[in-house]
Amino acid sequence: MPVVFVISEEWMLRAGVRAELREKGIKALGMESAEDIGRAIANGEAPQVLVIDGHAKAASDPAVQHLAGRVPAVVIAPRTTTIALGSAAKVLFRPVQVGEIVAAVFDLVKGRNV
Repeated sequence: MPVVFVISEEWMLRAGVRAELREKGIKALGMESAEDIGRAIANGEAPQVLVIDGHAKAASDPAVQHLAGRVPAVVIAPRTTTIALGSAAKVLFRPVQVGEIVAAVFDLVKGRNV
């Protein structure tokens, strides 16, 4: 089963994306910080795709940026973004619907044959 890390400080965004991904048979883990990501990886979780909310403090964390360079990431960016988007597989600009995020993740998961 594919694993997706949903990284956002916004509870509604995390919950909505996680619920929709789970409906599609994808294991989605919600996280607020780089520390949450570290704990998940230490517990043996390996993401196939990341969803990174550009509003989250974790988005600019060097460890998260490094992970995003190794794992395809869907970045939800504000129109005036200051985060590095070069390694993002897909950038969605706010306002964005949960369905758009899920579709982008699903396409990446399908494309990687996970």
